[in-house]
Amino acid sequence: MKLHQVIQGSTEWLNLRANYRTASEAPAMMGVSKYQTRGELLKQKHTGLSPEVDRYTQAIFDRGHETEASARTLVEDIIGEDLYPVTCTDDADYLLASLDGRTFGGQTIFEHKLWSESLAAQVRAGELEPHYYWQLEQELLVSGAESVIFACSDGTPDKFVSMTYRAVPGRAEQLMAGWKQFDIDLANYVPTEAAAVVVATPTNSLPAVSVQLRGDLAVASNLPEFGQALREFIQNIPAKPETDQEFADAESACKALKKAEEALESAETHALAQMSDVEAMRRVVADLKHLARTTRLAREKDVAARKEQIRADIVKESVLKFSEHIATQNQRLGKPYMPQIATDFPGVIKGKRTIDSLREAVNNELVRAKIAANEVADRISLNMATLRDLASQHAFLFADTSVIVLKQPDDLTALVKLRIAEHQVAEEKRLQAERERIRAEEQAKAQREAQAAEQARQREEEGQRRAAEAVQAEAERMRKAQEDRELAELKNADQAAANVIPMRAAAPVAATAPTLKLGEIGERLGFSLSADFLANLGFEAVKVKNACLYQERDFALILMRLIAHIQAVQAKQAA
Repeated sequence: MKLHQVIQGSTEWLNLRANYRTASEAPAMMGVSKYQTRGELLKQKHTGLSPEVDRYTQAIFDRGHETEASARTLVEDIIGEDLYPVTCTDDADYLLASLDGRTFGGQTIFEHKLWSESLAAQVRAGELEPHYYWQLEQELLVSGAESVIFACSDGTPDKFVSMTYRAVPGRAEQLMAGWKQFDIDLANYVPTEAAAVVVATPTNSLPAVSVQLRGDLAVASNLPEFGQALREFIQNIPAKPETDQEFADAESACKALKKAEEALESAETHALAQMSDVEAMRRVVADLKHLARTTRLAREKDVAARKEQIRADIVKESVLKFSEHIATQNQRLGKPYMPQIATDFPGVIKGKRTIDSLREAVNNELVRAKIAANEVADRISLNMATLRDLASQHAFLFADTSVIVLKQPDDLTALVKLRIAEHQVAEEKRLQAERERIRAEEQAKAQREAQAAEQARQREEEGQRRAAEAVQAEAERMRKAQEDRELAELKNADQAAANVIPMRAAAPVAATAPTLKLGEIGERLGFSLSADFLANLGFEAVKVKNACLYQERDFALILMRLIAHIQAVQAKQAA
């Protein structure tokens, strides 16, 4: 807040006010002032010309200053602090408020109005009309005070009432939106001619109807002249009034026609009082009466219909302008997010009789609706920015964006955070379930592989067992074959012995030392073998120095066990 060292009411003070949006102008800007229309304020700001203050108005101002000073003392006694009149502007150097009083600390300010019973009743009830509270809202906004002592008095304790007014949530935002729209309208303002006070154009009086009966039963009258004048009069009545002036002229003419009907009827009655039946005179009078009446009724219907048409046109024009304003807001937002904003153009023109009052009423309603729409659009824009900042990575969670952007910003922020948090919890549960599924699959796979390995091992052992059995069977076969050969040799030897001289049996041959070298085994096979490998097959070497020696008779068995080993490896590979 910035204080200005000017005296309220001085030329310097008036010049300062001309450059700002003042608190006393706030009601007119909002279209609720009792003393100035919004259109008049627009014209004043556009031209820079303020209405001249007449002697009567100046007297009211002077009286207000006197009572304000007395009331200030009464309020000081109530709050226990001194009050000082100040003029201040806001930090943005845009709004101005002239305060009737302000405490030294600035927490409390004072506003005074002249005594009136209706205002005193509002103060006692603690409920002020918009005409008063918009000024107080701006004074609180500019000064930064916590409350206003609002008093209504005539300067005496007997007629003094007061109340404490505090800013109502949301009104400051409405006030700023109103001034924003006012600046837009001011930039586009086109001056119009001031409407003059409408007074019906004086109508030429129709000639007095004169019908007299002479003694010879002849009728003497001015009906022909009256008829001519009546027809000329009717031709001058506006057939389709457009302006307030034409409406007034048409309504005045209808009143004149009504009088003509009455004059004709009176003349006829007067003539009939002189003569019971004068057919020609009655026909003329009837024709003229019918002409006057039908014309009057038709014009009255035309006037009423035209008024309704103009009212309808004014309402239609305002509806169209507001629709264009909504379209502009949607274009600014980049999305058709604007909701339906309630308007009551037909309601605000009820009771309005002149075209100017009709237009003023619908213009005020249009401005009110625009301000409300601007407030909603600003809230939507703020919410869209919040969504971009907080939910850019989670847009899929907000398919109902067109609905939730209408929420209050704090509510939307809470909703966005809640949805994202719930999604993250759900996503973590999903990932945990996915990890559990993968772990189970890997465990099952490991079990299958272990089972397969076990089965392969069993098959290998089975193959080795079968190979061993085959080797043993082959060895047994070879042993038996050897025994059969030896037995056959013995038989042959016995037969030979029968033919020779018996001799003393020779002693058994001792077991021979191993002579088959490991290298020789490799040469016979065509590949090298290790002593350890042969040991695994069941053949232990006898080491003589660095040589590994085996029995020559074991070579065939070695071959069979090699074959069995190879078959076992082949079976394992096939598995």
